[in-house]
Amino acid sequence: SAQIGGAFAGVAAAHAMFGEPIFSLSGHPRGGAARILSEAIATFGLVLVVRGSSRLGPAGAAAGVATYILAAYWFTSSTSFANPAVTLARSVTDTFSGIRPSDLPGFLLAQCGGGAAAAAFLRAVEPRESIHLPGGKESS
Repeated sequence: SAQIGGAFAGVAAAHAMFGEPIFSLSGHPRGGAARILSEAIATFGLVLVVRGSSRLGPAGAAAGVATYILAAYWFTSSTSFANPAVTLARSVTDTFSGIRPSDLPGFLLAQCGGGAAAAAFLRAVEPRESIHLPGGKESS
């Protein structure tokens, strides 16, 4: 809920800075199989970067995520939303960065699929003893 609230607050702030209506439904089409596949791949990569860079501490993780999103903007046809909160918020901006509300389900499903695939991949390749759960607990 914090990410969703923050994403919508970001849209409102950006629109206010540029004299746009605070929220307006996007008409920017982002449908099609290629963009949905692209979004799944972008999300898969983001989860791997978060997992890998989290070992570098907060500054390293922030740098890793920011660098990945910047790069993924250019190497994916979806422009790498890679986060459901961002996707939802971008549906209420009718700017170049927006997404038509009718294209939301495909992107959200792709993000869930890409995230699940990354989690499965990490479970398969990481040694069991290195998988830490929130709160300092070890997975079994």
